[in-house]
Amino acid sequence: MKLNLKRSLAFFDLETTGTNIGIDRIVEISVIKLHPDGSEEVRTWRINPGMPIPLESSLVHGIYDEDIKDEPTFKEVATLIASFIDTSDLAGYNSNKFDIPMLMEEFLRADVLFDLDNRHFVDVQNIFHQMEQRTLRAAYQFYCDKQILNAHSAEADTRATMEVLLAQIARYENMEWEDKKGVRSFPVVNDIEALHKFTNLNKPVDFAGRMVYNEKGEETFNFGKHKGKPVEDVFKVEPSYYSWMMQGDFPLYTKRKLEEIYNRLNAKKAAERQPKPAPQKPREPEALESRPVETPVRKELNRPEAPKNNNHTKPENKPFKKKDDGPAQPVNEDMLKLLADKFKKG
Repeated sequence: MKLNLKRSLAFFDLETTGTNIGIDRIVEISVIKLHPDGSEEVRTWRINPGMPIPLESSLVHGIYDEDIKDEPTFKEVATLIASFIDTSDLAGYNSNKFDIPMLMEEFLRADVLFDLDNRHFVDVQNIFHQMEQRTLRAAYQFYCDKQILNAHSAEADTRATMEVLLAQIARYENMEWEDKKGVRSFPVVNDIEALHKFTNLNKPVDFAGRMVYNEKGEETFNFGKHKGKPVEDVFKVEPSYYSWMMQGDFPLYTKRKLEEIYNRLNAKKAAERQPKPAPQKPREPEALESRPVETPVRKELNRPEAPKNNNHTKPENKPFKKKDDGPAQPVNEDMLKLLADKFKKG
């Protein structure tokens, strides 16, 4: 089918460092320019964003820092891109909310004039969403070919939801699906755990979607100036952000999860501040040798006593008895001479 064009229509798509229009940058732009005569021109530019590409973004579009380190910045190619698009109308998927605003931010930063006045914008996603309405009534009609009686009454809507799930399983159970990374699977099966995984692809932390889990299982912010950053890392460098959220108009469950993360971070800090026990120095051999060794007393039962040695045993409690040498002898000259010889000097 040939489009009825009065002027060229430029289909374009951006790959970026993230989804925050004011902060993130373009890393790739591809443009297919369709002319009224049916001919087309295609241009693709890889761009150095001047900032690191978060891993979660690289895992989606497959472009890593190493891939674009030698590529030009957007400012260096902005004039070429603007000239190629020229006065064409613009078309894309979710382009009105993301691609066009992001592209305009880059042109403004590069000081390149790109006028949006008098252009037409075609957002293919909006056609899809409006023609295939995402309401329970539309789903019930599409999957079950029925109209909800007493719509918006709790029981009628609940029963319709149950019937839609059963119809979805019957319709998609053997249908292959491909995710953003190109991985193919059969995700809609008659198993609650599998359905849980498929219906929580964004891995929300708090259900309101203010925080989501990244590929490493870390809680990351999903909004604002810290979008894509781990919550703990933000609290480390900007603790006031925690106070701002706790005092702000956020859901109570979001605040509960924030408090859990904040308390966990403080517990880690406290554990890191705990002093580590000093290693014990080994005893020096000299000190060990100089210390008297206590010989343990070993008590032995039923051991016969060793025989006493009378030669080394001192008599105890025995009265002193003088040696009896008979009657005293009178002193004579011989005895005096012996005494004199015994005590004679030199």
